[in-house]
Amino acid sequence: MSENAPETYATEWLTMPDLVEVLDEPLGRVRRLIDEHYLIGSRRNGVFTVPAVFIVDGEPLASLRGTVIVLKDAGFTDDEVIDWLLSDEETMGRSPIAALLAGHKSEVRRIARTLA
Repeated sequence: MSENAPETYATEWLTMPDLVEVLDEPLGRVRRLIDEHYLIGSRRNGVFTVPAVFIVDGEPLASLRGTVIVLKDAGFTDDEVIDWLLSDEETMGRSPIAALLAGHKSEVRRIARTLA
């Protein structure tokens, strides 16, 4: 196995029925979480899916919403937000999602603000 970090954070992708089950919330509440940027997903493969790594202990990752809003304000599309979060960021030496999971939201948002 290679010692090099992957270019993209490996994650499972969850469909809406998966999200209802994982979050233990009704479909309407799941849609509201997406509409309000607590979660972000993509239709790039035809079916709307959300990266599973965005959910921690049955809840949306707390630091995700503010980061998504910063990126959306910078003009990123949903797909671009997801790609940026999951791809290695040279200045951090890891993916932004890995940094968020490690509790480094200030660093991630500081870099995100420079992308506008």
